[in-house]
Amino acid sequence: MIKQLLLTGVIIASRNLCNLSCDGFVVISRNSLKNRYIPSKATSTNLKAVQVSGLWNAGNKFGKGPFRYYDGFEKWMEPFPQTDRDAMPEYFQIPEGAYEIIMNKPCGIVFEEMEIGRGVKVTELVEGGNAAKLGDAIQPGDVLIGVTAVKNVGAKWERRLIPAINLSFDTVVAAIGSNEPRWGCSNVILMFARNEYSDEIETFMDFFEPPSDNPWKL
Repeated sequence: MIKQLLLTGVIIASRNLCNLSCDGFVVISRNSLKNRYIPSKATSTNLKAVQVSGLWNAGNKFGKGPFRYYDGFEKWMEPFPQTDRDAMPEYFQIPEGAYEIIMNKPCGIVFEEMEIGRGVKVTELVEGGNAAKLGDAIQPGDVLIGVTAVKNVGAKWERRLIPAINLSFDTVVAAIGSNEPRWGCSNVILMFARNEYSDEIETFMDFFEPPSDNPWKL
């Protein structure tokens, strides 16, 4: 029997509700990283080719620069030079079968966990909710592949789009809940895949994976 929980404006449906945490910060548990896709050497090399200075700041530079706040894919990619766009066009457009939604909370989305501790998909939209008001933009069966989240280090903070395909539902709830006005957030940004999580979408989402030495990587 599927249980439903309304928390931080999002309804999560799961067969196993436990250990929910939503204090305005994202904490990705070790369990949520199991079975994570590991980019091939060729893919990793390509990703390095399109990374610009300040894309992943750490230490005293964390929370600074043009990449400290994700406010939509087009704006996020503006600092990259045209040479990168010409060399790696697949990273500069959302692939076919995927889409990004910028919306207000509460979202009014019913999510169901696809596997225990790994991935969520849309099962229905709450009647009259913010998602339903978008018409057919979000549909049952759509898989959440990315979500904006806020992370703080000391007095500094950043909002980024983080890959969600391998996140547990409680981590997704915490991520959505962290988009609060106190961090300058007036919305939450969700990225979905329709029908299937293709190789093209998987490669695209690798771009948002933090390096091993960055505070976002746990």
